Amino acid sequence: MEEKTAGYERGAAPSKEGACASRESAPWDIVVQPGPVMVTAIHAGHTIRPSLQPWLELGDEERLREEDPLTDYFLPAGDTLVRANRSRFEFDLNRPPATAVTTDPADTWGLKVWNPALPEAERRHSLDLHRRFYEWVAERVEAMIARHERILVLDIHSYNHRRDGQDADPADPAANPDIDLGATTLDSEISGGLHDEIAEGLRSRRLAGRTPDVRTNVRWKDGGHFPEWLHARYGAAACVMTLEYKKVFMDEWGRTADIIALQDLREGFLAAIDRARVWLAANCARGRPKASA
Repeated sequence: MEEKTAGYERGAAPSKEGACASRESAPWDIVVQPGPVMVTAIHAGHTIRPSLQPWLELGDEERLREEDPLTDYFLPAGDTLVRANRSRFEFDLNRPPATAVTTDPADTWGLKVWNPALPEAERRHSLDLHRRFYEWVAERVEAMIARHERILVLDIHSYNHRRDGQDADPADPAANPDIDLGATTLDSEISGGLHDEIAEGLRSRRLAGRTPDVRTNVRWKDGGHFPEWLHARYGAAACVMTLEYKKVFMDEWGRTADIIALQDLREGFLAAIDRARVWLAANCARGRPKASA
């Protein structure tokens, strides 16, 4: 499949009958540009489609706390840019279909998100969007691999570190780095050097006057369904890493952001992408990866 030179795509929202009917927002936005780096923010969205809202039982701020707001701020560093506009609770793109849409609080950290009477037609519609997203990703990744033979996918997330409340002490930094670099599917013999370049790039820019704490595979055993699916399907042709940013750039119990902290973290991400591009160019002769030294 031939790689597109450039383009902008939106997931199609279903049409509404009636001249005055409001249109649903697109479930995702995608910018396609040539190059081997895809950056995704699949939990950045907060919107819930109108037909689901009568069945929603989780409050707006509680829902926001479990989403990953502002992670889309890092997207422009990549070539193919993917932003999910809908909330992870409408359909979770980092879960398999079996748990991507659930009314069981056991699947959502004890939170009651949906009324148990959620209509089956609504659930099926959400799962159809989940399926369409994965079909699009497969098509795009295969086009990128056909062009470059080896690509990098960085999936951006964030996590809470003040679970005990806004005024309580934050979680122990020893177990909660500023950036947890998820590389559970990484083949260190092939891409260990790429991982190291990204980590060094993230550390190379100051965060609030200090070097960011960047570590690997600290908090999670895997990066979720999305990176695991990519790895299972494409192996070493798609090097996939998940970046989990601690929410030091925002008030996780409110609606405010620390713009300077966001700028600092974005500078580090830009530096990481720059170093990754250099590594890819040096180590993938004609797109074929060399083993790391």
